[in-house]
Order: sequence, then structure tokens, then C-alpha cells
Amino acid sequence: MIKKELQFVTIDNERVGQRIDNFLQYLLKGVPKSHIYRLLRTGQVRVNKGRIKPDYRLLAGDVVRIPPLRLPDTNARPRISSQQKAQLRECILYEDDNLIVLNKPSGLAVHAGSGLAYGVIDIMRALYPDTQTLELVHRLDRETSGCLLLAKRRRVLKALHDLLKQGKVKKHYLALLVGLWRSDGESVTTQLRKNTLRSGERLVRVVDDGKHAESYFKPLDYFTNATLVDVALVTGRTHQIRVQAAHLGHPIAGDRKYGDADYNKQCTRLGLKRLFLHAARIEFSLPGQRQSYQFEAPLPSDLQNVLAQLQ
Repeated sequence: MIKKELQFVTIDNERVGQRIDNFLQYLLKGVPKSHIYRLLRTGQVRVNKGRIKPDYRLLAGDVVRIPPLRLPDTNARPRISSQQKAQLRECILYEDDNLIVLNKPSGLAVHAGSGLAYGVIDIMRALYPDTQTLELVHRLDRETSGCLLLAKRRRVLKALHDLLKQGKVKKHYLALLVGLWRSDGESVTTQLRKNTLRSGERLVRVVDDGKHAESYFKPLDYFTNATLVDVALVTGRTHQIRVQAAHLGHPIAGDRKYGDADYNKQCTRLGLKRLFLHAARIEFSLPGQRQSYQFEAPLPSDLQNVLAQLQ
């Protein structure tokens, strides 16, 4: 552990508009969220000598008081190998001064936690040690592959978060569903509630008083007792596609949480060793720019091989 003395941090333009709780999570890496909220709740963290709530948004020139703390020694974390960095570098689909777009491989979590020493963001920060800001714009489940956005600038991160909230980021996924989808295309609306079990595992259910979730399922190809679909997200709830597909009686192949165990065994014999869900395409336009962005991540070879086996 490293002892940090009392700090006073002056907010620059790069951090303007960021919530204080998110700022503290960035600044105090390794400190549990529960402890950060306790510091805010008890008034140990102050802005301009006054108490603030976790959703306070920072202004240029704000002075943030951070009490003395003991922080984890980041040098003691497992070392990210040059091979791991090289493998993720090969996954970069696009990069400019504002953005990085990855074709995230399946099996790699986007961030550390739940027994994982590191995730995509940790490897990318090791790849870009001189980049002051490098943040995940959104998340993908560990087993899900495909398009993942990272922002190099705070203003771009905020702009993309605003676009996500407004539904102006178009995301399309490819999923292999159990059974034959009967309609040409269908808008699916459900109410979802996220629960966290004692083990830390997240479980999402369809309930009457949950959060609004909407997707559009369109079949692309049919196989024996399976359908390949394009799913366009209207909202972006945790496990949204997985839960909605299972709720309709067509769970995603390889889904060990919400899926069909018997069909998963059949798919294992075909070589499917993970969830058949791939973030295939993402589209958006940044405010003030004429350029529109559209990125596509090709279907990984392991999923292509499963489709070939089904045919």
C-alpha cells in the first residue's frame, strides 16, 4: 500500500463536465467504489471547501480536496506482457486523435475485477502510456466479441456518452439463436431489472417495473433449429439481447447464463466454446463534425466455423 497525503486538485478544461464520483474513480485507481462514495457521503472529499453529491459535475477551476488515503501499489499489479499488448494492437480497427476502435476478442473482459487482474482498458493504457486520457466509451460482456470504442479525450468521451443516451449511436450485433425465428423482423420491448448476487455475478430479469429495453431482431439465415439474426439496439441495458432472446424462447447459442443447456452441448460438439454474440457494426456522428463514422468488425473465425458446420 502507498500512503497519499492530503491533496488539492484544480480542475482543468479536460475534466470539465465529469461527475465527481467518476473523476475520483479515475484518480484513485484501485480504491473500491464503496469507499469513494463513503468519502463523498461523509464530506471528506470537498469541492471549493463545500460538500457535494456524487453526481456533481466539475467546473473549470474547481478545487477538489482529497483526504489522506492508502492506495494500492499499482506497481505490484501483474505485469502486462509485450505479447498481450501486441495481440491487442492487432485488434485495432481504427485510430485517430480522438478515438480508438477495437475488434475486442472473446474471453477478454473490458476491465479488471471479479478475480481478473486486468482487462482491455488496462492493456490499452499500457500500450499508450503517454496518453493522458484513455477511457472506455461503453462495455461489452467478456464473451462478446466485436466493436468497442475508447476515447482519448474527455470532451469526446462526454459527447459519445450524450449520443448513447440520446440513442444516436447505432449498434448492430450478430447472434445465433436457438430455434427458427418466424417473422421477417420484430421490434422487441421488455422491462429489465439488474440484480447482483452475493457472488458478484450479475443477473438480469424481465419484470413489469424494470427499465425500458428495446431491440430490433432481423433474421439473416436459417439452419436446422437455429437462426442467425442481426440485432439493432435501441437501448443499451446490461445483457439486453441475451435476456430478450431467452424471454422469447430463442436463447443465444452458447449462453451458459440464460441459454438452453441441451442445445449448448450440441453446439460444443460443433466447436462453439463461447457465447455466439458479436458486435458487428457501430455508427455515429460527433457533434460539430461533418464526418460520420461507421465501423465493422468481421465475424471471428471460430463463429464462422460453427456456421459452416451447421450448413
